[in-house]
Amino acid sequence: MADTPHLLIVEAPYYTEISEALGAGAEDFLRAEGVSFERISVPGALEIPAAIKFAAQSGKFDGYVALGCVIRGETTHYDYVCAESAHGLQVLAMTLGLCIGNGILTTENRDQAWVRADKAQKNKGRDAAEAALSLVRLKQQYAS
Repeated sequence: MADTPHLLIVEAPYYTEISEALGAGAEDFLRAEGVSFERISVPGALEIPAAIKFAAQSGKFDGYVALGCVIRGETTHYDYVCAESAHGLQVLAMTLGLCIGNGILTTENRDQAWVRADKAQKNKGRDAAEAALSLVRLKQQYAS
């Protein structure tokens, strides 16, 4: 692990304006912390865990920030996407020891999503980046 952590932001930009707000919150926090990062996009929330696993195999990253938004629709698809994306991230964290901040919003509507994504309101992109960096630092502490 490098002295200055290098993180990967993986976003699913299905709801573009929400994704951009989440990403801006994450990037602002990481810049303020002096942390380097890269940002990539995947088609949807279900693809985020796979992308993180692929990136982890490169050995380039100390931590990961998962960003996206799932809004309830008319079918049970919402339940599967929410559960499986969160489960996939948890499996990676527990089995591979990856430092992941989960910023995949799961909301009932766009208004709820916007409140959580907006930097002037709940700023969950920042929270996810902060969680990832906190885990990176904890892992560094125990590796010493």
